[in-house]
Amino acid sequence: MTRRLDPLCLRCAALALVALSSAAMADELPLRKPGMWEMKLVYKGSGLPELTMQHCTDATIDREMNNTVSPMAKQICSKQEVRKTATGYVADFVCNVGGGTMTSHSEITGDFNSAYTIVTTSHSDKGLRNLRDVTTRIEGKWLGDCNPGQKPGDIVMPGGFKLNVHDAEKLKGLLPK
Repeated sequence: MTRRLDPLCLRCAALALVALSSAAMADELPLRKPGMWEMKLVYKGSGLPELTMQHCTDATIDREMNNTVSPMAKQICSKQEVRKTATGYVADFVCNVGGGTMTSHSEITGDFNSAYTIVTTSHSDKGLRNLRDVTTRIEGKWLGDCNPGQKPGDIVMPGGFKLNVHDAEKLKGLLPK
């Protein structure tokens, strides 16, 4: 029996991966400690459900995620600024997404060994009204070693839906046009 993932949940997951990857694309950001990370995503102002997933990672996967997203961001974003602050990092982006302009401001804190937090406020001039102004909070927490049978890049979504970051390209088609 195959598990089916609710389309809204899958769309949330795609948005979450884009948000996480966009925030993590700067060369200046440290790599996360290898192992299992729990990532809790909370969307304020959108009506989207909270999403908690687990991500098995290592240095190679974190670098790949940065390098994979970076060329895409260069194509769709007219502004990409990431700078180190006294408490972490700040990132500002202006991107063309789904035929509209999306601006975002992220504040990134944490040590990337035990925990990190990314708070992103974004505004889009197009799309569904409840998704135009959204604040996304990603709380990453290191849980320990990856589970037996998992390989770096594996992500487990709610309901047991599994994918590898190498499959994330497939989720792009679920984003609003």
